[in-house]
Amino acid sequence: MNLTSESFAAGRIVREPVGATNGYWAGAPGIFYAPDERAWYLTYRIRRPRGVEPDRGGEARIARSTDLALWEDVWSVTKDQFGSASIERCALRKGADGVWRYFASYVDPTDGRWCVSALTAATPRNLDPAKAKPLFKAAPLGLEGIKDPRIFEHQRAFYMYLSVAVPTPRTSAQSHASLDIFNTGECVSATGLATSTDLESWQWQGVIFAPDPDGWDCYCRRINTVVPLGEKFLAFYDGSAGHHENYEEKTGLALSSDLRHWESLTPAGPRLTSPHQSHSLRYVDARVLGQEVFFFYEFARPDGAHDLRMLRASLPSLPSVLPPAAAA
Repeated sequence: MNLTSESFAAGRIVREPVGATNGYWAGAPGIFYAPDERAWYLTYRIRRPRGVEPDRGGEARIARSTDLALWEDVWSVTKDQFGSASIERCALRKGADGVWRYFASYVDPTDGRWCVSALTAATPRNLDPAKAKPLFKAAPLGLEGIKDPRIFEHQRAFYMYLSVAVPTPRTSAQSHASLDIFNTGECVSATGLATSTDLESWQWQGVIFAPDPDGWDCYCRRINTVVPLGEKFLAFYDGSAGHHENYEEKTGLALSSDLRHWESLTPAGPRLTSPHQSHSLRYVDARVLGQEVFFFYEFARPDGAHDLRMLRASLPSLPSVLPPAAAA
């Protein structure tokens, strides 16, 4: 199989949105495989348009599967349980200590900026939002927002990539009035990095992948997932030209040799898109298991809503997703 936009369009639908028009999504997926259970865990979000209760990122869920066909929702949380205006993409991992950690991304009720908190439990079913502990707040890092954690493990170290709102001359005290600065045009959406050796203590490394001044991704470059590619690493990232494309990003590719310095392989345009409506194909998350790669992603449908899909591919087919110049 060659990994193209057409092959992603043929992916299996895992979850459908609760409505069939623009603004309804089932998406923002994050996948984790628990080898001791031989089970897959999927984090995802339910979204409704603004003004439709409970609107925006009203709910996040965790589903479990042992065969990648049937998925059972085993846990959920609503934005009200965080006292928040919206929940965004979250991440789930089980550590070597046997503790499950859920990294929740939501609008901080204290300052209106996106933040990340950590929940811990013996099983995903026992996660308690009332016990969430702040992990990253934007202001102390010199940011206007921080969200969408995604974790990659390499050589006993964990790399957490996060979407960050970088201030610009347009940023002001009123930038957070909408409770979503990423949708105002008063910031730049980039990727930040934090590292850990135990999933418990994290060290902020700074902004490591930011948009260039021009191009299809001159507003947003959000790394969603990283997969090994020979001696280097391939990232799938969301890109957009402006805040008017917020919520409808497309997928580009970037390459790194150290997981910290990234070069876009797709400066001329996105590599993966949907053929429908906004052409959005975003939040790609990939996991390698043996000789297979499992992709989960959010996909724009003909009616403008987004569903959550899965594509199963062989590991040797991964280089086929590269642009011709990069693959040569």
